[in-house]
Amino acid sequence: MATYRLGIVGRTFASRLSSQAGRNFTHHLREQQPRLSLVRCYASPAGGSSAAPQSSFRLALKAMAVGALLGTGWSGYTYFKGDAGDHMIHEKTEPTFLNRLPDVKITRKVVNPKDDSGLELVLFQFQTCPFCCKVRSFLDYSGLSYSVVEVDAVLRQGIKWSDTKKVPIMLARTKSGRYVQLTDSSMIVSVLSSYLRDKQQDVGELAKYYPSISYVNDAGRKTNDIMNKYFLMLQDAKRQEKNDAQDEERKWRTWADDHLVHLISPNVYRTKDEAFETFEWFSDVGEWGVHFPKWERDLMVYVGAMAMWAIAKRLKKRHQLTDDVRSHIYDACDKWAVAVEKKKTPFLGGKQPNLADLAVFGVLSSMEGCQAFKDCLDNSKIGGWFYEMKKEVMSHRGQVV
Repeated sequence: MATYRLGIVGRTFASRLSSQAGRNFTHHLREQQPRLSLVRCYASPAGGSSAAPQSSFRLALKAMAVGALLGTGWSGYTYFKGDAGDHMIHEKTEPTFLNRLPDVKITRKVVNPKDDSGLELVLFQFQTCPFCCKVRSFLDYSGLSYSVVEVDAVLRQGIKWSDTKKVPIMLARTKSGRYVQLTDSSMIVSVLSSYLRDKQQDVGELAKYYPSISYVNDAGRKTNDIMNKYFLMLQDAKRQEKNDAQDEERKWRTWADDHLVHLISPNVYRTKDEAFETFEWFSDVGEWGVHFPKWERDLMVYVGAMAMWAIAKRLKKRHQLTDDVRSHIYDACDKWAVAVEKKKTPFLGGKQPNLADLAVFGVLSSMEGCQAFKDCLDNSKIGGWFYEMKKEVMSHRGQVV
C-alpha cells in the first residue's frame, strides 16, 4: 500500500526543502536516537535552542505532513484504480495461518463472562470504519469476548506484519493452536456465525470454505473477492435447506456491502468542515489521543480529513451519486425501514436481529457522531429501528477493559 511509502515521500520532500542546517539537525537526531524511524525523528520535539535547527525542524515536519498527505491520497487513488499486475485472473488463495500472534499492542479487550464459545479472537480495526463496525456489532450481539488492536489509519503500523493492508483483520485461534487470518468483514461474520451454530467445527477448517479469488469486474478492473462470504457452512443437512428467510438475509447483507456502505464517505466527508468534524469525532470515539502520540494523532486527523475529502469526490463520481449526496442516503435508510416495517416485527429477522440487521446497523453506526447521521434521523425513518438495534447489541456486549 502507498501509505507505507510515507516515510520515503516525506524524506524526499524534506531533502528538497530543508537547508544544510536542516540536514545537520536531522543527522544530530539520528545520532541521538538511532533506532527511531524517519517519521518519528521528524516529529520529535526539537532538542536545541538555535534558530536554524528549529526552523529546519518546522520545515521538515511540514514536508513530512505533505508527504503523508500525498501518500494517503495515492493510497486511496490506487485502491480505487487498481493495478494491472496486482492479481492473476481466477487465482484462488486459501486463508493464511500464523503460528503465533504478531507482536502488537492490544488496545483494549471486551470480556463477556457468559462467553462459552471457546474462541480466542483479535480484531485489527479502525474504530469508525464501517466494515469494522459491522464486525463489532456481530461480536457484541453474539456476546463474544475479543481483543482489539487499534490501527493508525495513516501509517498502519499495527498491520505491518500482514500482507493484507486493509481492515478489519481478524485472527482466530484454531484447534491446532495456530491462528487463521480472516480478512473480509462478511467472511468474518459468516465464519464465526457458522461456528457458533455448530461448535464441533474448527474455525480454521471453516475459513477454507471462503477462499479469495481474483477476477475482472464489470469496469474491466482486476480485483478479488471472497467466495461464499454470505453463506453459512453447517454440517446439519436440514440447516442447509434453502428457504426464503436465508435468501432475504443474504440479499440485504449484500446490499449493505454493495450499496449502503458506499454512501457513507461521500456524506461524512461532503465538505472540508464536515471532514474535519468527522475525523475529530473519530479521534474522540477511538481514543486516538490515548493510544497514539500527539503528533501521530494530529497527523491522522488533519492528513486523513483532507485526503478523505478529496477521495470522497472520486467516490461520488464512481458510484454515480448526484451533488445532493444526502438524498441518496435518505432513500437508502427509508428503503431499509420500509423492508423492516413490512415484517411487522422490530427487526428484519423478526423479534431478534438477524445478520442483515447487524450488517446495516454496523454500517450506519460508523457515522453516528457525524452531521450526516443527524440529518438521516431528521429526514428518514431510520431512527426507531436504529436505536432498538443499539439497545439489543449493547445489552449483549461484554465489559470493555
